[in-house]
Amino acid sequence: MAHPWPACQEQPGTTFDLFRDRLPRAPYHTDELSEGLRIAYRHQAEASRYIQPNGPTHRYWLVYDVDRSGAALDWSDRNAPPPSIVATNPANGHAHLLYGLQVAVRTAPDAKSGPLRYLAAVDCALREVLEADPGYSGLICKNPLRSDAWRVASWEPRLYELGDLDSWLDLSAYSDRRRRLPDYGLGRNCNLFESLRRWAYRAIRQGWPDYRRWLEAVHQRARGYNAQFPEPLPANEVRHTSVSVAKWTHQHMSPAGFSAAQSARGARKGAKRREALLPLVLELAQEGRTQREIESVTGVPQKTISRWLSRA
Repeated sequence: MAHPWPACQEQPGTTFDLFRDRLPRAPYHTDELSEGLRIAYRHQAEASRYIQPNGPTHRYWLVYDVDRSGAALDWSDRNAPPPSIVATNPANGHAHLLYGLQVAVRTAPDAKSGPLRYLAAVDCALREVLEADPGYSGLICKNPLRSDAWRVASWEPRLYELGDLDSWLDLSAYSDRRRRLPDYGLGRNCNLFESLRRWAYRAIRQGWPDYRRWLEAVHQRARGYNAQFPEPLPANEVRHTSVSVAKWTHQHMSPAGFSAAQSARGARKGAKRREALLPLVLELAQEGRTQREIESVTGVPQKTISRWLSRA
């Protein structure tokens, strides 16, 4: 379905002011990627050519690295939504496309899985439509506040709800929550958390270690999962996820709790079995069958048959 978009660029203004206001308090920044990243307070970092657009706990901007000439405009040919901000390298036409969210989505390890997975699905689908670099982590982007270094434009001054972006995209491939998301963008965060928590639920029962040893084991497993991604997550994100999973499982799972859960499952299973077989047991008993004969027909132990009949 075609969507209308402005016929010309919006003049830089409120969208760029918002970008400045939403910068992390002390973002990563640099003038040359080859020289590595530094951390400084926002008012100092915003003078750099590259800067961190999102903080570690919330996603305000979806950022895509499009490494081809004409990237600043060909999103429209791909029927993609108009970006909030485009920062283009005038030397080769490659660009970073930023989509601003009306409501930031929490991405910290304690975030609710539903909104985070929805955001990750939108992120993966939009990345595919734009044919953006799947290896780009989004940690650093071309700083649109440096219009002297990049050619900058704002095509959509209004911020997006996730539903707005969803209307441009096909999310059917990501609707089944049992399936892994692609191992890039925010899909990596979701996949790491899901894989790690499933492993942790089983592994903690093997000895019930103290917290220090348990955190070390969880972090080691998380690093192993992360190393399998084509473009691994930053070490600090892996550490945050490890701490979250280790702390929750150590606080909420214990030998006593596991035993109680097993007993509860057994009780539920026994209740279902009784509900299914009691009518047959009663019918056979009314026919004069012995409990030994009833056991051979139903598979229910004689002691259980005796207890069922006494309560019938």
